Amino acid sequence: MKSIQARATRALNIGSIVNAADNSGARIVKIVSVKKGKGRKGRQMSCKIADWVKVSVRKGKPEMKGEVFDAVVVRVRKPYRRLTGERICFTDNAVALLKDEKGNPKATQIKGAVAREISERWKEVAKIASIII
Repeated sequence: MKSIQARATRALNIGSIVNAADNSGARIVKIVSVKKGKGRKGRQMSCKIADWVKVSVRKGKPEMKGEVFDAVVVRVRKPYRRLTGERICFTDNAVALLKDEKGNPKATQIKGAVAREISERWKEVAKIASIII
């Protein structure tokens, strides 16, 4: 996985409830695990912007409820610093669901703004975003 051009702060823990920012049918999801994450023994994993996570659907279409999907974190409320010196934060925490492990999104559009770090690591997800900040 390619690195991002920011000093991103680990913002979301396992068990965090976040919004699904796409039109896949899920509305609210819960972070179950962090894929390819690095951590310390005995410490709970956390994730940052543009990380690959596993999520469980909590609210949305009835046939999707309880299903587990891969997702990408597209927005976090915790401020993080870019290498230019500016600090970026969003109004909510949000993820975009993935169809497969190659990074293809499950949805056809993403609602709201998406961080620029997403386009560095997940090109297909950035293509369907309405705004990249």
